[in-house]
Amino acid sequence: MTRLLHLDASARPHGSDTHAHGSHTRRLSARFVRRWQALRPQDPVVYRDVGQSPPAPVSGAWIHAAFTPAAQREPWMRETLAESDALVDELIAADVIAVGLPMYNFNVPAQFKAYIDNVVRVGRTFGFDRSRGAEPYWPLLAEAGKTLVLLGSRGDYGYDGERLGHLNHGEASVRTAFGYLGIVDAHGVAIEYDEFADARLAASIADAEARVDALVEDLVAARSLRDAA
Repeated sequence: MTRLLHLDASARPHGSDTHAHGSHTRRLSARFVRRWQALRPQDPVVYRDVGQSPPAPVSGAWIHAAFTPAAQREPWMRETLAESDALVDELIAADVIAVGLPMYNFNVPAQFKAYIDNVVRVGRTFGFDRSRGAEPYWPLLAEAGKTLVLLGSRGDYGYDGERLGHLNHGEASVRTAFGYLGIVDAHGVAIEYDEFADARLAASIADAEARVDALVEDLVAARSLRDAA
């Protein structure tokens, strides 16, 4: 059994396949999960809409609580970390994390940055020990065999190549954060040309959907081989 965590980060509440002004990333993430379930209906899916219900941003109280050893936390600390604990529990339980991740001003939406800040947790997803000297940090999820799938959209085009690749701080920042936790098996598909709203957008959508379908088939095949081993 493979457990999927389906996250959406778009501020738009609907997919572009069902609403005229809907989200392309919701369209792709829903397609990814739908195709996966068609091939592996036994695999459970946990869904969290970060775009519509974002986690609370990290605060000074949050930092104080997170860096206090669990056995020494006061009740207010446990309450402060309750939402973060729930998000971390979902991430740890998941085998595949599929994220609908639009680009907002060359980076991730603020809602998803809040999510990242809540799941990058000392003692839970990364370790820290000053006695290790110059390398006090280490990933805690490196041996978990998790896969990250980023399903994006951009208003312009060329963010995966030389034209605008240097301005794409979205997927790169997410890969960095998850890699820091030990999740390094990462894949991405994105729709571009959204602001052009012409035939190029239609072609990009068709291409992205085909790539999502192929990616699901590849990942399902790999998971099935792992299950059989």
